Amino acid sequence: MRPSAKALLLATLTLTGVASVRAEAPTDPTTSPTTSPATAPDFAQCLGGLKTLAEERGVPRTVAETALSGIAPDPSVVPATQSQAEFVKPIWQYVEASVTPERVATGQAKLAEWSEVLGRIEAAYGVDRHVLVAFWGVESNYGAALEGGGIRPVMPALATLACGDPDRPGLWRDELVAALKILADGDADAERLRGSWAGAMGHTQFMPTAFLRHAVDFDGDGKRDIWHSVPDALASTANFLKQSGWRANEGWGFEVLLPDNFDYRLADETTERPFSEWRTLGLKPANGAFPESAERRAALLLPTGAKGPAFLLEPNFRVILRYNTALAYALTVAHLSDRLRGAPSFSRDWPRGDRMLSTEERTDLQARLAALGHPVGGADGKIGPKTRAAIRAFQEANSLVPDGYADAALLDRLRAAGAPAP
Repeated sequence: MRPSAKALLLATLTLTGVASVRAEAPTDPTTSPTTSPATAPDFAQCLGGLKTLAEERGVPRTVAETALSGIAPDPSVVPATQSQAEFVKPIWQYVEASVTPERVATGQAKLAEWSEVLGRIEAAYGVDRHVLVAFWGVESNYGAALEGGGIRPVMPALATLACGDPDRPGLWRDELVAALKILADGDADAERLRGSWAGAMGHTQFMPTAFLRHAVDFDGDGKRDIWHSVPDALASTANFLKQSGWRANEGWGFEVLLPDNFDYRLADETTERPFSEWRTLGLKPANGAFPESAERRAALLLPTGAKGPAFLLEPNFRVILRYNTALAYALTVAHLSDRLRGAPSFSRDWPRGDRMLSTEERTDLQARLAALGHPVGGADGKIGPKTRAAIRAFQEANSLVPDGYADAALLDRLRAAGAPAP
C-alpha cells in the first residue's frame, strides 16, 4: 500500500540527515554483513558472505566471483556518508551551487539539442521535459561529471559500504547484489559499471536497485544504457518519476508571498489545502498566478522560517523527494526546471546572515524541546516536520513567531529559558 501524502511528507521533508542516495531497497541490518573492512582478512571474509548472498538471490556464482574477487576496500566512501552536501550546507548554498547562469544556459541548449527525444519521452511518460533536464543538470551537469575524479568502479565502493558502514549495511548489501544482477543480465560490463562513492550511476545517477526497477531501453539498441545513451537515461528517469506517482500536466509548486500578519501556524508543510483556500488566506504567487484548477492542493513550506522564501508544494514535489530525500536537493531540481523555462530567481532572499546549527547543536535543540514536553520524534540532529512542529509549539508558548525555524537564536533562547540539557 502506498503511504498517504501526509505520511510521505512527514517522512521526507528533512533539511538535514542521512540521504537516501536514491536507494529504494529496504534495509535489514540483522541479516547484513557488518564486518569492518579495516583489515584484509575481515574484508575478505565479508566478501565471501556477499558472494554467497548474491548466489542465494539468483546471481550466478561465477558472476559474483569474477566481480568481487581481488577487490580492495575504498577508504574514502564510508566517511562520505556523513558529508553529503545537500544535508550539511545551508540550503541557499546548495541551491545556488547548482542553479547557476552557466547551468541554466547549458540546460536550455540541451533542451534544444534533444527536443525530439524529449517530446517522445513526454508522450510516453507524461513527465515535463524541463524537469527531466533539471535532474540531468543537477545529477551530472548534463553528463560532464561522468568523466570526473569522483567517478569510480561501483563494486569496490558498494562492497566497502556493505562491509563497513555501521548505519545502513543492509541497504548497501541490496545495492551490491543489484549491481551484480546488472552484470549478470548483460546491461553493463564491469568497466561500464562506474559511478559515485555510493554507487549512483550514469547521466542521472541511478542506484543499482533503481536501475533494475526503472531503467528502460528508449533508443532501441537492446540495452538499458544510462551511462552513454542520453535517451535511455532521460527516459529511465521519466519512468522512475511516473512509477513514483508523477502527475502529468501539473507542476511541483511555486514560490508565494505571504500577507502581513500571516498565521505561521498554517505553514506546517503537511496539511494540504486547495489553491482556492490559500488564495483566500492572502497568499499570492511570487511570479504569475495560481493554476486554473483552484481545487488542486498544496502544502505550505518555509525552509528558513518567516525570514526566507515560502513555497506551496504540490504532490509532484513529493515525487522529486523520492529521488533524493533532501529538501535542498528537491528544491534545487524544482527551481532549475523553472529557470530552464525562463522563470526568474526566487523573489525573496534567504536569511544569509543567520548561523546554521551543527549536527550536535541540532541534537541539543531537539533534546531540550523534548524535555520541555514538545516531542520531536527522536533527538537525531535531523530537522524534519516533527521537530519543526515542536519548535512552533515552543515559539507560540514564548510569544515568538511560530514559523518552525531552527537557528542559533532559537537554541540560545532554549538555553536561556533553562530547557534541560541532554
